[in-house]
Amino acid sequence: MPFSALGLSPPLLQALARNQLTIPTPVQSAAIPPAIAGRDVLARAQTGSGKTLAYGLPALQHLADSSLRPERPVRALVLVPTRELAVQVGESLRAIANQLPHAIKISVVFGGVSINRQMLALRGGTDLVVAAPGRLLDLVASKAVSLAGLEVLVLDEADRLLDMGFSQELGSILTLLPPRRQSLFFSATYSAAVTALAHALLRDPAEVMPAEPEHTPDIAQWCIAVDAPRRTQLLRHLIEARHWRRLLVFVASRHAAEIVADKLRKARIDAEPFHSGLTQGKRMQVLSDFKASRLKVVVATDMASRGLDIAELPVVVNYDLPRSADDFTHRIGRTARAGESGVAVSFISATDLGHWELISKRHGLTAALDTVPGFEPLDAPPATTTAATAAPGNGGVKGRRPSKKDKARARAKPQP
Repeated sequence: MPFSALGLSPPLLQALARNQLTIPTPVQSAAIPPAIAGRDVLARAQTGSGKTLAYGLPALQHLADSSLRPERPVRALVLVPTRELAVQVGESLRAIANQLPHAIKISVVFGGVSINRQMLALRGGTDLVVAAPGRLLDLVASKAVSLAGLEVLVLDEADRLLDMGFSQELGSILTLLPPRRQSLFFSATYSAAVTALAHALLRDPAEVMPAEPEHTPDIAQWCIAVDAPRRTQLLRHLIEARHWRRLLVFVASRHAAEIVADKLRKARIDAEPFHSGLTQGKRMQVLSDFKASRLKVVVATDMASRGLDIAELPVVVNYDLPRSADDFTHRIGRTARAGESGVAVSFISATDLGHWELISKRHGLTAALDTVPGFEPLDAPPATTTAATAAPGNGGVKGRRPSKKDKARARAKPQP
């Protein structure tokens, strides 16, 4: 089904064609028609599924079709969990909006940079705002922006917004919105909190739940057993022996990102850390250098596992396994995008085996545990390793750590 069958206006279709976009993704095919009709939408959409245009095209059509208003009140709002995703969404929407007959002003606002420049950019009004919640509330408090006339609300990666502790800020923003509006809700997963938020926000929504993507990403899984202290040495060896030109390495903490990147630099491998502790300017510079292949390795925390679209990224490495099995999919989804193939490498230490079994079972992985000559593990696995009791060095499995009662029972249990 082409975009022309979804009810989009001729100017939007022409803009899509100029951007070489002709065939919609499953989530776009399902979400665009009801959104154009003005219905609320509840969509399950994984990263990389094309969700930005799934909500962005109907929003742009709504803004373009409505009468022009000289004062330019904010009429559409897209809330996102990270600065990087805000920038990416803004770039994607502007690429289409800039080619429409009537100019649509899009503003992107987030924290970590000077608020004064963003306030200046908002002078004279704006049609659509892409925002991180905290900075948006700062701008509202400064009277730089008003949400009283909002017509379209989008929550992009709603599950991530709640995971990152934005619940209170979301509640504050919702009190500023008019009750009569269209709401579009996109989330990769549906926890109890996400479901409750959807029920509170949406009115008789069209439910968009694509069962399977049309193209399964071509990602080869390579699982390597290695002692934890030798992971950095193994990483260096693989980069040199395999001639990897670019790779994204995931670690468990900001401290680990700094340490691993520093060790790689000392080995004369161009590497930079990427985490929430860096300034926004530094983070943007790292991404710019990485996308332009001026940087070979980025060592990142899970904040990079969603929303980052790096073209032709051949390798992702799980230096530390993610705490959540769901985050494994988001991490490896950074490679094999837009029809490309990729490799996902996971380092498995002895204490990680139980956690790896859980991830493998959750995602149906059958890759055998491999070893690299010269890096064979010496550490023995724990005597009892199960998916429920394993406690990997990166923090364990989310929701499966022993409770206080479990620990008390373990202490009270007679020892042999």
